Amino acid sequence: MASTMQLSWVSKSTVPVALSRRVCCQCQPPLWLPWRIGFVTPVPLVRRVSSERVAALRVSCSKETESDVVEGESGGFAETEMSYTCVMKFGGSSVANAERMREVANLILSFPEERPIIVLSAMGKTTNMLLLAGEKAVSCGVTNADSIDELNIIKDLHLRTVEQLGVDRNVIEKHLEELEQLLKGIAMMKELTPRTQDYLVSFGECMSTRIFAAYLNTLGVKARQYDAFEMGIITTDDFTNADILEATYPAVAKRLHSDWVSDPAIPIVTGFLGKARKSCAVTTLGRGGSDLTATTIGKALGLPEIQVWKDVDGVLTCDPNICPQAKPVPYLTFDEAAELAYFGAQVLHPQSMRPARESDIPVRVKNSYNPKAPGTLIAKTRDMSKALLTSIVLKRNVTMLDIVSTRMLGQFGFLAKVFSIFEELGISVDVVATSEVSISLTLDPSKLWSRELIQQELDYVVEELEKIAVVNLLKTRSIISLIGNVQKSSLILEKAFHVLRTLGITVQMISQGASKVNISLVINDSEADQCVRALHKAFFESELSELENECIPRNGSVPALS
Repeated sequence: MASTMQLSWVSKSTVPVALSRRVCCQCQPPLWLPWRIGFVTPVPLVRRVSSERVAALRVSCSKETESDVVEGESGGFAETEMSYTCVMKFGGSSVANAERMREVANLILSFPEERPIIVLSAMGKTTNMLLLAGEKAVSCGVTNADSIDELNIIKDLHLRTVEQLGVDRNVIEKHLEELEQLLKGIAMMKELTPRTQDYLVSFGECMSTRIFAAYLNTLGVKARQYDAFEMGIITTDDFTNADILEATYPAVAKRLHSDWVSDPAIPIVTGFLGKARKSCAVTTLGRGGSDLTATTIGKALGLPEIQVWKDVDGVLTCDPNICPQAKPVPYLTFDEAAELAYFGAQVLHPQSMRPARESDIPVRVKNSYNPKAPGTLIAKTRDMSKALLTSIVLKRNVTMLDIVSTRMLGQFGFLAKVFSIFEELGISVDVVATSEVSISLTLDPSKLWSRELIQQELDYVVEELEKIAVVNLLKTRSIISLIGNVQKSSLILEKAFHVLRTLGITVQMISQGASKVNISLVINDSEADQCVRALHKAFFESELSELENECIPRNGSVPALS
């Protein structure tokens, strides 16, 4: 099966590379590369090379190799023969057990024309259980560390999975032993530092990728497991929420390219993880960081597409748990996707679109439970002429602050003083509305690792703000974000406020984002579900009104990729 797949993977092509005329090659005469180097038949050149990295290029190759290297004048290189065609990222629910892993393997093998790089999350809820195990270890005592419930659940899940898949237990036994020893170490120290926490949660991805790679090999499909922190994903030393550094891109490209040339195999890469530049310790990229791993690899190799496989049919018009009539959104821009992610749509990590946007690589969101569904294509631009509203996003359990200070009228520094207080506590602000003497804002309830804002933090914020202003703190609020076409914002607001007036709901705050694709409304938590359902019905389910006949509220399409 493996040899059959490799033969079928030869013909994929995408964007040609612009090269200088200095071509040194014995297998073909000096030309503008009408052949893919290393092949005897004309095949389009497929590697996309970043213009800012390679100024002038020359090509060298030999008959013995099936891949080529494009050398830059600075001595760097980029591959021209496309060893990989796309990135496929699968989340925890997609690899939650042995049955799901089999389905994902079959899904991957159903695309024989692709040469994918696979990025995996930890199995199911493993990351949450690892965090709980770490918290319990702090206070349970060394002798009780090996009997922590979450540790035994993790062991049972992974050992049962390798048995059901027919994989050798040795692929994960060492990691399970190290995990138990780590928890005993945490129990002994009675402390769980951010650095140790990152190392602790890394066991989830390290084990899921080893199991899956071993399973593909048992099927006769050659696969190779990679730990992202050993593959070239280099990050800051901000444990639990590290940023990926620019040095990552050439390092990842070099490693994956050289391995493919020497021994072609499907890479199975740990998502969510990296290596700190200074300490060389394992870091994590924050919740949902596996999406960021996938787009980072896509940018590093200049791939034509990044696929993110989830448990829903792409991005939906709203949360299907609130409104069962939610529909898939076929096309999105990166700006729309970023706003959706930030304000609560659990489809893509808020930072994950950045590498794809920078390299203009489209991201396709698909459903691993329903592979035939078209999903959602996220690209730089799309036709907005017929688009009205794209999606409705609800963010619950928001804390709202009204800050009024007539003393600060006309004085500079008011906003700086207010936001320095939030900076000190590391609290994120979601939505802001300002006037000359007042500010209304909402606080992000999640912070890192989905931890709730605690009352002591809120009390401190109010205490500090009361030194310069009158403060009114309002809890249990919700943000409803309307992601749509800013050119039709008047129509969006007209329809939205008609719905709110009909329901008798008072909007306590309204704000339009700087991206100009998002209008946010703050209302009471208790009214949120009813409001979302009514808004969805008005925008996506009802017949067109006279006013809308001129601008049909459908999702626009993306221009054809050249």
